[in-house]
Amino acid sequence: MDVKKLFVVVIGGLLNAIGMNLFLIPANVYTSGFAGAAQLISKVVGDYTPYAISTGLLLFLFNIPVAILGWKKVGKSFTFYSFLSVVFMSLFLELIPIRSLSEDILLNAVFGGVIAAIGTGWTLKWGASTGGLDIIALVLSRVNDRSVGTYIFALNSIIILTAGYMYGWEKALYTLVTLYVTTRVIDAIHTRHQKLTALIITTKGEEMKQAIKSQMIRGITVIPAKGAFLNEDKDMLMIVITRYELFDLKRIIKEVDPKAFTNIMQTTEVVGFFRKE
Repeated sequence: MDVKKLFVVVIGGLLNAIGMNLFLIPANVYTSGFAGAAQLISKVVGDYTPYAISTGLLLFLFNIPVAILGWKKVGKSFTFYSFLSVVFMSLFLELIPIRSLSEDILLNAVFGGVIAAIGTGWTLKWGASTGGLDIIALVLSRVNDRSVGTYIFALNSIIILTAGYMYGWEKALYTLVTLYVTTRVIDAIHTRHQKLTALIITTKGEEMKQAIKSQMIRGITVIPAKGAFLNEDKDMLMIVITRYELFDLKRIIKEVDPKAFTNIMQTTEVVGFFRKE
C-alpha cells in the first residue's frame, strides 16, 4: 500500500466531510454526485418520515455495489483507493458535528464547494477518486463512448431539480453555485480533460516502453528523436490515456527516467482503436 497515497485519500475525505458538515448541510445546499444524493435523501427521510439516516451511512451504502462494479470494470488499484476515500469520508461525516459557521447561504455555498473540491481534486491528482458517480460514469463512458462529464451532469441535474422542487428553487440556485465552484477548483487542481496525450522524450526508450506496457494496457508509438543541444539520440514515446491513469504514468516515468521530458496535452478526440475496458 502506498502510504503517501493513503494519506492523500484520508485528507481528501476529511476535507469533503468538513465542506459538507460545516457549510453545505447546515445551509441546505447540495454537493455533487453520490454525496449530494446521500445528503438529499437523508434530508427527505428526516423531514417526511419518522426515521433518520445519516448522510455518511447512506454514502457508504451507495458505494458498496459501485466498488464491486469498479473492481471488475475500472481497475483494482483505482477502485481500492476510491473506496478507501469513501470509507474515510463517511467516517468523518459521522464524527464531525453538523453546525453552521455562517448564516450567509452564499458563503456556505462557496466555501463548502471550495473545501470539498480541494479534497476531491487532490484525491484525483493522486490516482483515486471520491467513489460513487466517478466510477459509474467511467464505466458508462466506456460502454457508450460518451464523456464522463455527460453522466455526472445528468445525476447532478436530478439532484438540483429535486432539491428545487422540494425545498425551493433558491436552494437549487445556490446548489448550482456550489457545483460551479467545485468544478472550477477541481479543474485547477487536476484536469478537466477526459483523454490526454503524453509525449515522453527519453534516452531510456526501451526500458520506458516495457515499464508502461507491463503496468498499463495502452498502445505506445515510438518515434526516433534527436536532441538539438547535444545532438543526442533519444526516443519519443506517444501514448493516449484517460485522466484517471495520469498518476500511474507519472509514477512510471519518474521511476524509469526522472530526467525524461514529458508533455501532457489535451486530446479532443480519438479516431481508431482506444481500449475502453
